[in-house]
Amino acid sequence: MTELVERVDDDDRVIGVVDRGEAIRRRWLHRVATVVCRDTRGRILVHRRPHDDVRFPGGVNFMLGGAAEPGETYEEAAARELTEELGVRARPRFVLKFRCAGVISPYWLGLHEAVVTGPFAPAPDEIAWHDWLTEPQLAELVRDEAFVPDAREAYHRWVSPRREGSHRAEPSAR
Repeated sequence: MTELVERVDDDDRVIGVVDRGEAIRRRWLHRVATVVCRDTRGRILVHRRPHDDVRFPGGVNFMLGGAAEPGETYEEAAARELTEELGVRARPRFVLKFRCAGVISPYWLGLHEAVVTGPFAPAPDEIAWHDWLTEPQLAELVRDEAFVPDAREAYHRWVSPRREGSHRAEPSAR
């Protein structure tokens, strides 16, 4: 199945629609939207990717998400991914975006946050295991070699009080 994404330039402006696999192979910039989920106690959802996953098999992450579809804003993509991966409908709050170096390929990453208040159903093809961690526990886990490298880069930008190198944008910014 072909997954289409918008190829974007160094300023995150759309320059075309391409197959995501081709964007990755050619290292073309595209958009990825992610969500950091918290519970009502402020803990952060962490999860392990399935061991048979194509990207970062068995890796641990603190964000849910994926590629934005053509025409989607980062916020729309984040909300869709939250529904697909957790079965939760919510309006994620935009936090920051930055150009992620990416281990597999570079991309623009839009990071959002959402509070998950009710029951959820993790998609088994996306989430093999999950738990809620405090911020100090997450800070420790980030150092683990199983932590997804791209998520590690996002984590450091997320916790940086000055958000150095990131771009703040309006929630509807594309």
